[in-house]
Amino acid sequence: MAKSTIKYDVHPGVAMIRKWTDELPGKTGRSLDQWAELVRTQDLSDRKERMTFLKEKHGFGTNAAWWIADYVVDKATWDGDPDVYLKQAEAYVDAMFTKGKEWQLPIYEKVVQEVRKLGKDVKICPCKTMVPFYRRREFAHIKAATKTRFELALTLGEVPFKGRLKKNPRADEKDRQQHLVELTDAKQVDAEVTKWLRMAYEADE
Repeated sequence: MAKSTIKYDVHPGVAMIRKWTDELPGKTGRSLDQWAELVRTQDLSDRKERMTFLKEKHGFGTNAAWWIADYVVDKATWDGDPDVYLKQAEAYVDAMFTKGKEWQLPIYEKVVQEVRKLGKDVKICPCKTMVPFYRRREFAHIKAATKTRFELALTLGEVPFKGRLKKNPRADEKDRQQHLVELTDAKQVDAEVTKWLRMAYEADE
């Protein structure tokens, strides 16, 4: 099986949840583990019931209730733990390039190589279905879309859709990555593509 050797960065969302976790005792009087233990003492059969209990009885918002409800049953996948996330990130990428998509891995690694050259503040943070690239915000991402198509989506503002630079069919009007390049070979990650990557990166300064 194809396997990537690239090192990844902690997703910004993980840092946000970690901050929330650290502040939880001061704001609520209980730590995350104490809230989880309280939920376990209730006769609650699923996530929905756990969330309802936390929201209606203890005033949590939807996101906070969701995080606690998930933590109750599966600490091993806790999104607020950087070490857990980085292990998951490797697994996410390895899973992307299987079942006929193995040929796309060299393209992905070439794109990442060029993204790393953009600056020390670049963050590469895999999710289950794509790999976003961050500076201040997400400025591009890659997606192993199908067995025959590998996509690089970019935030390029008013740059016209022309030549290899197409309208992203997966983006709605609210999405920032409106531009798309389809790649079929690592050699196609050329000066033109690296120019677009740098434009997207610099626009997010």
